[in-house]
Amino acid sequence: MEEFLTAQFWFGLGTIVWVNVILSGDNAVVIALAARSLPERQRKQAILWGAGAAVVLRVLLTVVAVKLLELPYLKLVGAVLLLWIAVQLLIPEEAGADDDARAGAHLLGAIKTILIADLVMSVDNVLAVAAAAKGSFPLLIIGLAISIPLVVFGATMLLGLMERFPLIVTLGAAILGWTAGEMGATDPAIAGWLKANMEWIRTFDVAPSVCAVAVVVIGKRLARRAKHGADRL
Repeated sequence: MEEFLTAQFWFGLGTIVWVNVILSGDNAVVIALAARSLPERQRKQAILWGAGAAVVLRVLLTVVAVKLLELPYLKLVGAVLLLWIAVQLLIPEEAGADDDARAGAHLLGAIKTILIADLVMSVDNVLAVAAAAKGSFPLLIIGLAISIPLVVFGATMLLGLMERFPLIVTLGAAILGWTAGEMGATDPAIAGWLKANMEWIRTFDVAPSVCAVAVVVIGKRLARRAKHGADRL
């Protein structure tokens, strides 16, 4: 109990919350994108379950994050997976999904998408949170628990904006593509070689830029194909 009464504890707690505010923007984006195609009554469920499970994942990842980041090719695989998710989020759901079973499947699918994307993106984030906690597990748990409403608020706000301004959906997918590019370029398997031979790729953020553009171009093209296919039916 004495730990909770120290100024150091409360300073650390504030630091963790602030770190989560800064780092959770991409998580709020993927939650909003995954939930936007759900019926209105299921959106809140997807956001709450997705945000809550994301925080639990971060707690678990904190224990192994340092070792995970040392494994070659892990971040490259994660970057490819995140690119695939970003492209899929630009493709509209099929029409006629009023059936309860299908709606339930869409809800579970949205939560699964949120979990996978958050797992991929959170490895870097938890390092900053773990550093702020300085070995205090209670501080880590409380700080991450407080961050849940922040992510929920961010995702809910983005959902409302996406309905009014569809361009935000495209921007959100591009953000995920940018995140994937940054992740892949810092993989231990290639980071050293890039720094020695092609430093300009990291200096000018070439990989994130290319990935962001690729997600939008490929996603939009697949979305048009899906729309034309639905129109023929």
